[in-house]
Amino acid sequence: MNNKTRSPLIHVSKRGLLPWYKTWAIRGAALVLALVTCGLITSLVTGQNPIQVYGAIINGSFGSPRKIWVLLQNISMLLCISLAVTPAFRMRCWNLGAEGQALIGGLAAAACMILLPGKLPNWGIIACMCVASVLAGAVWAAIPAFFKAKWNTNETLFTLMMNYVATQLVAYYCVVWESPKGSGTIGVINANTELGWFPQIGSYKYLLNILIVAAVCLAMYVYLNYSKHGYEIAVVGESERTARYVGIKVDRVIIRTMLLSGAVCGLAGLLLVGSTNHTLTTTIVDGRGFTAVMVSWLAKFNPIWMILTSFLIVFLGRGSGEIATKFGLNRSFGDILTGLILFFIIGSEFFINYEIHFRKSGGKEG
Repeated sequence: MNNKTRSPLIHVSKRGLLPWYKTWAIRGAALVLALVTCGLITSLVTGQNPIQVYGAIINGSFGSPRKIWVLLQNISMLLCISLAVTPAFRMRCWNLGAEGQALIGGLAAAACMILLPGKLPNWGIIACMCVASVLAGAVWAAIPAFFKAKWNTNETLFTLMMNYVATQLVAYYCVVWESPKGSGTIGVINANTELGWFPQIGSYKYLLNILIVAAVCLAMYVYLNYSKHGYEIAVVGESERTARYVGIKVDRVIIRTMLLSGAVCGLAGLLLVGSTNHTLTTTIVDGRGFTAVMVSWLAKFNPIWMILTSFLIVFLGRGSGEIATKFGLNRSFGDILTGLILFFIIGSEFFINYEIHFRKSGGKEG
């Protein structure tokens, strides 16, 4: 007997590599669709003109020179932490401890600012801050890396737990160094002497941070794409078995890469404490360690494309705050619009990587 079964209505298959212009055309179409959807929701739920809402989003980032500089500063900090986690992610080592590594880097910087005045000149304090922050972040990342390399522990859970330890350490020292006494906060460190404060370039408060992160971005791109270490990271990420077969020492690569990841996170903590806020709190990293995961993934672990994805995340975040202020809406509504836009953009990656086939009428398999 000849059994005939109807083929599936929908069949999903892996795409080949698309040209870059088709890739960005799909992303652009997703963004347009997201804006239309958000406009409809805005009109139905709030009665506001969606064009005015989008204008407020743009104004939140570009409404004044100060807003532009704050936007660039926020982009640079998010980009710095995103660059930090990227080498580990390329190696398929899921370092979710960037938040804690940056906090520890900031704690080391704050310790130098508080404990070293009167013992070292200002340039010496800043030099110690740089070394201490980078080393602290690297060591904090090296702990889970060592256990991953030697005993194949789960680096995702390990690095997440290290975040909580780092947060509690910072909370403890915020009480030890509190100023004024009884406040439970450190306050602005060395407000009168400005010892340990990074120098300002001209009248641009955040320009030094932006230049440092730009240099790190370029260096990371070259490191990952044109160095021997970058090649080893890519091979380990593809297959540890293949890496061992070709003579790559996987354990060494894991530890070395996580050290680099933690060191750059420590640099981010240094910039937040020494150049931006001049204080230390448990929330100084502001969740960037987790947002960086999305930034790195959206950019396909490419440091140059991370500039654009960091801009998108920060731009939408500042826009949601502007919506809440201008229209008297709950901040959550702006976050809903932001989430919808990101949902469409992330969803477009499915159509970049896969294509959908529909069953032709009368199509059967014998």
